[in-house]
Amino acid sequence: MTGIIAELSGLLDLAEGLAWAAALAFVRIGALVALMPGLGDAAIPQRVKLALVVAFTLVVSPLLVDRIAGTEPSFLVLGGEAVAGLVLGVGLRLFLVALQTAAAIIAQATTLSQLFAGTAPEPQPAIGNLFLIAGIALAMTAGLHVRAAELVLLSYDILPAGGRPSAAEAADWSLALIGRTFNLAFMLAAPFVIASMLYNLALGAINRAMPTLMVSMVGAPALTLGALALLAIATPVILSVWLAAYGAHFAQPFAVSP
Repeated sequence: MTGIIAELSGLLDLAEGLAWAAALAFVRIGALVALMPGLGDAAIPQRVKLALVVAFTLVVSPLLVDRIAGTEPSFLVLGGEAVAGLVLGVGLRLFLVALQTAAAIIAQATTLSQLFAGTAPEPQPAIGNLFLIAGIALAMTAGLHVRAAELVLLSYDILPAGGRPSAAEAADWSLALIGRTFNLAFMLAAPFVIASMLYNLALGAINRAMPTLMVSMVGAPALTLGALALLAIATPVILSVWLAAYGAHFAQPFAVSP
């Protein structure tokens, strides 16, 4: 009888540890999914988001029991988990901001600022909607949900449960990631910026050689047609480069540790 009671007591301790691990994982994953590309968008119903968070929690929490052993249950620990999830979510969301920034640069260079406008909940300049929808679809096809679960597990090595990340380290990491994503945005838009500069230089030379020619009447349709042709050619390359950078972030999300 004593042996049965001891076994039941062990099972209760195991269940308590698993429940606490599930609570910590639920808070961190919930904050991550709120900012996660695709799953965290406003178009996704709240019930679907909740179901996704629960599914992620059921997958991750059994693997976290040993990692959070000794963590005392408290609201302060849960608040730290929410902050950690937001840090992870911001890192993923910044890569979508890079796509939007690249689209805005392309818009200013190629006069495509109103193309595909009004198809998303938030107004997007230029071809932002096109890049945004294509990028999210490509990331989900490449297994974004699986990489997100791996990211949550990896994050407990850098941001353990119950720990308090240093504000200075978080600032360094944020600045480094923002600089990396903006550098990616300028790199993605570079072909359009270079082509626009060469086009305007050629148009200026033609205008100097033939002052009576209405270069604006001839040049504007040519610029739009050339931009659309370049967009059709460069978009697969742009998205592949962006996806490779996204995968590199998942491989080393804390290149500058927060």
